[in-house]
Amino acid sequence: MIIKVPLHALPGVAVALLACALSTAATGQDASPWQQGSYAAVRLLAGSRSGAVLLGGIAFQLEPGWKTFWRTPGDSGVPPRFDFSKSDNVDAVTVLWPAPSKFPDGAGGHSLGYKEQVVLPLRIAATNADRPITLRATVSFAVCAKLCIPAEASMELAFASVASAEDSTLAAALDMVPKPARIGDPNPLTIRNVRREGESTVTVDVATDNPKDDVNLFVEGPTPDWALPIPTRHERAPRGVKQFSFKLDGLPDNAKAEGAALKLTLVGGKQAYEFNINLD
Repeated sequence: MIIKVPLHALPGVAVALLACALSTAATGQDASPWQQGSYAAVRLLAGSRSGAVLLGGIAFQLEPGWKTFWRTPGDSGVPPRFDFSKSDNVDAVTVLWPAPSKFPDGAGGHSLGYKEQVVLPLRIAATNADRPITLRATVSFAVCAKLCIPAEASMELAFASVASAEDSTLAAALDMVPKPARIGDPNPLTIRNVRREGESTVTVDVATDNPKDDVNLFVEGPTPDWALPIPTRHERAPRGVKQFSFKLDGLPDNAKAEGAALKLTLVGGKQAYEFNINLD
């Protein structure tokens, strides 16, 4: 999933201040200073200045044992929220998400997110490609070990470099974003089939060129208020297939599964793909 953040309709999120929330002056460098909290640090990265659409990033550095969350946090957790509304000469920002990891949440379930460090790439559309651009971001997020702590960081960064020192870092982060795919594509990791079984179960058949890879499947509904469970992998499956299933639970009131547009994210080894499907 890609989050497009229009600059005229951003939600306010009240969180306790963990990271320093004071804006730093735009320096024209390729990275803003780290905003350091007790368990995490955050900063902005700027790619090369070229054209009306620029590449940037939000870098998170987490202390050992701490994690933060993907756009869909799993059985527990809080996804990050972003406010870019105070930026100069920026029309819209698109947040891209590297493939997440799955880890126990300490309550018998699993959370989806990142440990140690991660860079979320940003596609930044300039209002006027010929004018200076300054990105200002407030990021509200949570960091968790045994307990979760809310955090907030405010940063700003001017995009000025013709050739940024952060281009390689941003390119590596883009490589970790799941690639769009269709069911049956001949990729090293692919979904062969998705089918309904009864009224409430969806089963997904997955094929991989490397059966030793740890493969995970994640599912999202058409809107963030869908809270579908993390698919469960079957211990027994047909030869050559990894099989997952999930219940059609966690739907918003009055929502119907029939015809719903779902996003399936398939992650295994160094491969990650996203599939858009419509339920029968």
